[in-house]
Amino acid sequence: MNIILLGPPGAGKGTQARKLVEERGMVQLSTGDMLRAARTSGTEMGRKVAEVMDRGQLVTDDIVIGLIREKLAEGGKGFIFDGFPRTLAQADALGKLLEETGTALDTVIEMQVDDEALVRRITGRFTCGNCGEVYHDETKPTAKEGVCDVCGSTDLQRRADDNEDSLRTRLLEYYKKTSPLIGYYYAKGKLTPVNGLAEIDIVASQIDTALDGN
Repeated sequence: MNIILLGPPGAGKGTQARKLVEERGMVQLSTGDMLRAARTSGTEMGRKVAEVMDRGQLVTDDIVIGLIREKLAEGGKGFIFDGFPRTLAQADALGKLLEETGTALDTVIEMQVDDEALVRRITGRFTCGNCGEVYHDETKPTAKEGVCDVCGSTDLQRRADDNEDSLRTRLLEYYKKTSPLIGYYYAKGKLTPVNGLAEIDIVASQIDTALDGN
């Protein structure tokens, strides 16, 4: 089972990807994680990534596709594309790669959200720097202020760009570049919308239904 998670920043793609990894043994292909791993891998592709990043330049789509090709070759119980594709050109490139490697794309999960609710969700979230547990000022505060419920760490962090102005800028970028993918995959009969603002377990249940129906 190979899927794409599609949705704006803060829609919960990373949370749902982790659940699929834990519960179904799928492999999460996060662009950021792949680039960080490649940079220290010592491989030819890794050296390319390091050179580009050290020059302060953006990694090209060809390099990202190359990294994905390597991951597909490793095999597994299915892949979750998280954060890629972001543009129609990247979607075309990924489609070509999947065709070349005989890999099927089963469904594209579109995590639908309301912008105003998303802003409230994101500006209130913080994470434990030690174990990665995610919290929220309103919906999931820590039991003891300033202390992680899971590991007891006091290293609770907020992303610098988790503020309203920054989020609205990121949303605008998403709608300009990535939202056209919704129509792209709908036309291919691959799109499955879910309510990204529902409780985490409800969203997970919607995704399970979509996957089990394919």
